[in-house]
Amino acid sequence: MIGFRHTDPRFPFLWEDDSQPPGRWHGEGEGPVHYFADTPDGAWAEFLRHEDITDPADVAEVRRAVWAVELGRPPREEPELGGRTLTGGLRSYRACQGEARRLRALGAKGLVAPSAALLPGAAHGWRVERGLRRGTPRDGRVIALFGPRADLIGWEAVHVGRPSARLLGRVRHFPGVAAR
Repeated sequence: MIGFRHTDPRFPFLWEDDSQPPGRWHGEGEGPVHYFADTPDGAWAEFLRHEDITDPADVAEVRRAVWAVELGRPPREEPELGGRTLTGGLRSYRACQGEARRLRALGAKGLVAPSAALLPGAAHGWRVERGLRRGTPRDGRVIALFGPRADLIGWEAVHVGRPSARLLGRVRHFPGVAAR
């Protein structure tokens, strides 16, 4: 499986220690935890959501790297949480972090969860048939891998780039953030 990840182009595509800021699937000092999307749009959506980018003019200012990373087999573990928690805002992080702790205590090396950043069916991709057409709708997924992962091989697909502004309409923004 290939996972996609955005980064600041000045840094490697993985964290190597626990200095990583907390995220949905890890709390302070519990890293590294490596987050991947199953599509490039999912990786971009995560960035747009976390940066509260809703205006196409702001998208034009984005400068990020995108990595394609060979993950091997995805983890089998899926969080035992409701959909609203899995796709919720910052208030849902505490429950998600607790579930990740539970899975790690059981020996899990990672988990697969629905994308909180992409709306349902928004991981549709594109095809070409008399021009650009939407692919079959599907839900995006996030793969979180726990701990240092020197075994992962990544390819820098984009050194400095930005997503398409048309992705903004498919992003599940944090509650209270309205698209412009």
